[in-house]
Amino acid sequence: MGIINLINDLLWTYILVALLLGCAVWFTLRTRFVQFRMIKEMVRLLGDSGGKGDAKEKHISSFQAFAISIASRVGTGNLAGVATAIAVGGPGAVFWMWVIALLGASSSFVESTLAQLYKIKGKDSFIGGPAYYMRKGLKQPWMGALFAVLITITFGFAFNSVQSNTLCAAFEGAFGFDHAVVGGIITALTLTIIFGGVQRIAKVSSIIVPIMALGYITLALIIVLLNIKELPGVLALIVGHAFGWEQALGGGVGMALMQGIKRGLFSNEAGMGSAPNVAATAHVSHPVKQGLIQTLGVFTDTLIICTCTAFIILFSGAPLDGSTNGVQLTQHALTNEIGPLGAIFVAVALFFFAFSSILGNYYYGEANVRYLTHRKWVLNIYRILVGGMVMFGAVATLDLAWSLADVTMGLMALCNLIAISLLGKYAFRLLEDYRAQKSAGIKDPVFTKNRLKEVEKDIECW
Repeated sequence: MGIINLINDLLWTYILVALLLGCAVWFTLRTRFVQFRMIKEMVRLLGDSGGKGDAKEKHISSFQAFAISIASRVGTGNLAGVATAIAVGGPGAVFWMWVIALLGASSSFVESTLAQLYKIKGKDSFIGGPAYYMRKGLKQPWMGALFAVLITITFGFAFNSVQSNTLCAAFEGAFGFDHAVVGGIITALTLTIIFGGVQRIAKVSSIIVPIMALGYITLALIIVLLNIKELPGVLALIVGHAFGWEQALGGGVGMALMQGIKRGLFSNEAGMGSAPNVAATAHVSHPVKQGLIQTLGVFTDTLIICTCTAFIILFSGAPLDGSTNGVQLTQHALTNEIGPLGAIFVAVALFFFAFSSILGNYYYGEANVRYLTHRKWVLNIYRILVGGMVMFGAVATLDLAWSLADVTMGLMALCNLIAISLLGKYAFRLLEDYRAQKSAGIKDPVFTKNRLKEVEKDIECW
């Protein structure tokens, strides 16, 4: 545990905070504030199918890609991660979560646009992601392989252990169930699904997750309305703790900033390199379309769902002294607001959020295992190890599960941020092309690879 914490301190205190914020500010300026100026276009594109393509191919639409990435993003980060950030970093952590979402959305735009540009044709659909733009764009196959290994470990193993840990904690808080029992059930379900009837359950979870998300947002809005007189005080508390003298003298500002960025990144995944794996599969007429769609995903995740959790906790008067942490803090807060049903609601919501995230995380890993090798036995070993990590997460301590996730997430984000910093110029060129076509009165811009002559030979699908 000591070594893990040392690596975390090094990554998150000195390297990643600077790199994440630096890239986010740079991309925001170079795209001329794309995440704010083109919100109307993002919403319009949600209904864009992008064309049918070949009848034999199973392409997905912009909206489907958005829905898949939201299903993956919405999980324990929204309910437990926010609570952990507030418990450890104080209310000021919420402010820094907002900052990293507002600025980091530009990083999400760049990485998803690049994923579209460098996607390749798979067996019956498009595939792509950071491993592919590192190999094809940067001409660094070793970097692509390193990223594939890191995302496989991060999502398949570390993040799934966090999802399992949080789910078990929620069921313990609501029903008093033993972690090992709940962990055993989740592990069995996970293995059954990833070795078998995946499509049906994935389809069911893609319907249930948005419903649960809307239910959670509605509940949070009701709580905000009931406590509307306290809203200015809560906002003042968040901003005050983010910049206050008292916090500055006690090192609280640094802690709030670190926690806000860590938990914000875990939740919205902006710049991490995960969402591009989904973004690359969409069938669209221009790469920028998926860049814009995934930018909207960051806003939906952090500015809406994470903020809901923060307000529920801060309105409730739940203890912020560290005595209650993670999802149990969220449950405690909801119980204070709506009674015993609050803890049960969180447990049920989290079951769907976390379980769909376990499946989504597994697929991120599987896609990158397939990038590394097509051997079936390797994939089967990976599936067994995923099940093992789900069980490990169930019985591990909260601190260990989150610390492991922070290390692997940090290394993965570091690798991806270097790549998109070097390739970002092509995303800027594509955005200029998209804007030029829109200005010329073209409602539905189209990209062809001859528009980027210097990389034309590296582009397969345009």
